[in-house]
Amino acid sequence: MRLNRSTSHAIRILIDCAGAGDALVKVADLSQRLGITMQNVFKIVHILSRAGLVAAVRGRHGGVRLARPAGSIRIGDIVRAMESKALSPRAEGVAVPDHALSAGVNRVLDSALEAFTAILDRHTLAELASAPRRAKRFHPRGKAPRQKHRSIAALTTGVSGEARKPAR
Repeated sequence: MRLNRSTSHAIRILIDCAGAGDALVKVADLSQRLGITMQNVFKIVHILSRAGLVAAVRGRHGGVRLARPAGSIRIGDIVRAMESKALSPRAEGVAVPDHALSAGVNRVLDSALEAFTAILDRHTLAELASAPRRAKRFHPRGKAPRQKHRSIAALTTGVSGEARKPAR
């Protein structure tokens, strides 16, 4: 199953909030740190707030924080909150005939979806927030500097540049 980009952003936002503890995190800071537009952060925070995953405080000194401990937020909860329209044909208010819902294809897809979310429910936000992150270095030109690879010749030469003789 392919999740939409908003779900990925939501998980990243929640991981950032988990790292802040009980402190409020400003939407502008989230936007800047995560590279997500402020409009998208506001939209995602609104959805997460309605799902009871974050608490939002309005005003000049406002921000967002986790509504409950990271250990009690399952990844499946986040996916269900963000993907509700994609996961349920009735969620958008579209009239779907009952015979279409009970068709064999839908039963197979529903059971696959349940299995998918069951796996996600085994993991919590706390696990993701505590996972070691690979440090990304910022490079102003957008490219990482080239790594110098040692050739075999460089590995077999000594300090003076002379070739080493194999040990007998």
